[in-house]
Amino acid sequence: MMRVLKYAILGLLNRHPMTGYDIAKDFKHELAEFWHANHSQIYTELKKLHDEQLVTFDIEISGEVLEKKQYSITAAGKADLLNWLHQDELMSKTAKDPFRVRMYFCNFLPLDTRIALLTHQKELHAAKLAKLQTTALQYPSVPQVDSDRFGDFIILEGAIIREKGFIEWCERCIGYCVAAQSQ
Repeated sequence: MMRVLKYAILGLLNRHPMTGYDIAKDFKHELAEFWHANHSQIYTELKKLHDEQLVTFDIEISGEVLEKKQYSITAAGKADLLNWLHQDELMSKTAKDPFRVRMYFCNFLPLDTRIALLTHQKELHAAKLAKLQTTALQYPSVPQVDSDRFGDFIILEGAIIREKGFIEWCERCIGYCVAAQSQ
């Protein structure tokens, strides 16, 4: 089984050295649109990467007692990352989505309940879209294709398109239900 978290961490460290805390922050913000990892997963993976000699760390003392490990990618880590980056990917399975399962069986619900559920989902996704569009304001133009920001930009663009598509789907479904109510 491929350890995608391994390569996400190696990719971040290939940009610049980071602490585990900094890596977790990037997962919470920068990578949140396409990958999730909690602190315990990140630190477990960092230990494996160190054991595999793909990363090293320096211990920095902050204050009297606080130790911070600053991780860096090794030459072997860079080679492994580049090998993985060159590979193509098969299409992954569709993500589990309880709301879509609910809508699959929506014929058991009254039309007004369906409309209410769809409207609420539309509002949630509209709020997320607004947040993504605000984030996109940092890009007045397409970043240089060889910069770290280019990958961030194209993932953000994909997330915006995804949210717009979900909102359009909700609107269509609401329209079907409203039309059925008026018959």
